[in-house]
Amino acid sequence: MAKRAVTADEARVRLETLCARSEQCRSEVRRKLVTWGISAAEREAIVERLIERRFVDDERYARAYVRDKFIFSRWGRRKIALGLASKRIPRDVADEALRDEIDEEDYLVALRSLLRAKARGMERPVGRDDRMRLFRFGVQRGFEPGLVGDALRTVDCDDDDDE
Repeated sequence: MAKRAVTADEARVRLETLCARSEQCRSEVRRKLVTWGISAAEREAIVERLIERRFVDDERYARAYVRDKFIFSRWGRRKIALGLASKRIPRDVADEALRDEIDEEDYLVALRSLLRAKARGMERPVGRDDRMRLFRFGVQRGFEPGLVGDALRTVDCDDDDDE
């Protein structure tokens, strides 16, 4: 049995329901409309209506995305910024959300905590190779290389002198 096509009105109602439950950005909404086979003109009309009725707001979405990825996923600014770029959030909106939603002290505490947790899981996080592994881990999580290097100097690692 073939799938029944979604009408523009059904798509609008579905999206309003979705947006009432969770934050969505314009690009996600447009992608859904494309998958449902809605024409380009109807897509734009639906998106504009959702924006007018405040179901979709890229600034609000960016703030929620930044908070969620920092608090729950423990991502750094660089990885969060890339995620927002992949959602086609304008750079100025993303930069403002990153600046406003992440406290600098909390950011540094999160980085140190992340590195300590990773170090505890390693057999002997004391050698140069282990420190490089921790450095790469921090950078892959989206933290700035300079901050990762500084944090590694303050993270408790029992240094061995046998290397």
